[in-house]
Amino acid sequence: MKINILVAEIGSTTTVVNAFADIHSDRPRFLGQGQAPTSVSEGDVNIGLQGAIEDLKKNLKIDDFSYDEMLATSSAAGGLKMTVHGLVYDMTVRAAKEAALGAGAIIHKVTGGKLRRTDLKNIMEIKPNLILIAGGVDYGERETALYNAELIADLDIDVPIIYAGNIENQDEIVEIFKGKPNKLYIVENVYPKIDQLNIEPTRSVIQEAFEEHIIHAPGMSRVRELVTGPIIPTPGAVMEASKLLQENIGDLITLDVGGATTDVHSVTEGSEEINRILISPEPLAKRTVEGDLGVYVNMRNIVERIGKEELQKQLDGDVETLIETHKPIPDTPLAIQFVEILTLEAVLTAMNRHTGKLRHLYGPTGKKTLAEGKDLTNIKWIIGTGGALSRLPKRVDILKEIALRNKGDYLLPTPEAQILIDNHYIMASLGVLSKRYPEAALNLMKQSLMIE
Repeated sequence: MKINILVAEIGSTTTVVNAFADIHSDRPRFLGQGQAPTSVSEGDVNIGLQGAIEDLKKNLKIDDFSYDEMLATSSAAGGLKMTVHGLVYDMTVRAAKEAALGAGAIIHKVTGGKLRRTDLKNIMEIKPNLILIAGGVDYGERETALYNAELIADLDIDVPIIYAGNIENQDEIVEIFKGKPNKLYIVENVYPKIDQLNIEPTRSVIQEAFEEHIIHAPGMSRVRELVTGPIIPTPGAVMEASKLLQENIGDLITLDVGGATTDVHSVTEGSEEINRILISPEPLAKRTVEGDLGVYVNMRNIVERIGKEELQKQLDGDVETLIETHKPIPDTPLAIQFVEILTLEAVLTAMNRHTGKLRHLYGPTGKKTLAEGKDLTNIKWIIGTGGALSRLPKRVDILKEIALRNKGDYLLPTPEAQILIDNHYIMASLGVLSKRYPEAALNLMKQSLMIE
């Protein structure tokens, strides 16, 4: 059997392969999917990849196949670990953090101002895959970024460095890292002027650097030899798919509840009304990752948030037994009910952390209302992807609760927002596919979301 493109998603717990045909036509097709446990613990992610390919053959009922191209996304071995270092936390640091998260990174440390000895010790312990240095608007403060760059250069660790700060420092940064083992990327300032974000150039370079240095998971260098196209972080691929879709159907938010984290990707400018009272700017495309909200690895965190007594009221079986026998993929009606309750809590909590809020200030002239954070009131579509939100029976009802439970001053989507499900569970694959074939990726996405 001939397959145009095979896309591998090498995750922290599961490896998935998706097969596509007729990519060069106006009617591309999703052929099928295979999956297997990711094999990082066995010392070689290729074992899991081959297992997923075998599962794909079984699902397609074929003995063998050939393919023209292979693309990949990866979040194995902890994904893309980054540390981010800027000047003022609410300004350049925040802008750099938004760029890193939007590219699909998992941020292990963020600092503002001059690095301390303890910060440098933490960087060495984290062993990041990338380090991002920012700081200062263009033609503004220069010293902090240069000071931090000198200290990081003196660490002598072979980690790619991205500089995205004050453009006046660029030549100095090159001199600082001259002769050092680090690959250096110089990018436009993420915060060139007060209240102006410029994060897309940095996002692009982060993904480029990730692809170039994707050797941190056991066996990934061999995967790189198999892959004929891009490899990008899996969360970054979901963001790429979300941005492409937003250009076609309007403002949207994509939720991915996984075994270890819950990711929220929003693509919206927000409403004019809220933008007028916004304290600080927000990016068009924003991603947040909640590392404590996973329905398998971090299941006990969510249980604690809900409370065992409350859980027991909602369940038809014993809570303690369900906790002790919990599996990555629920396989009984009671286990499915348990995961649906966990998923709802993860969705609502992640949304409240992602979204902005109105703030009411009272002074001599009376009440003044300001907005802080991401405005989601203009969202037209709420999309569910990932294992939980593409497979659970109550996935649509879970996503409807976002608007129904909106109380207080959160800038959440309204009940008019429509629910879409990534039925084929292929958004991440289509995000990397869109790097080469955007029209085919959009067409396939609409098929999976059933909005043709």
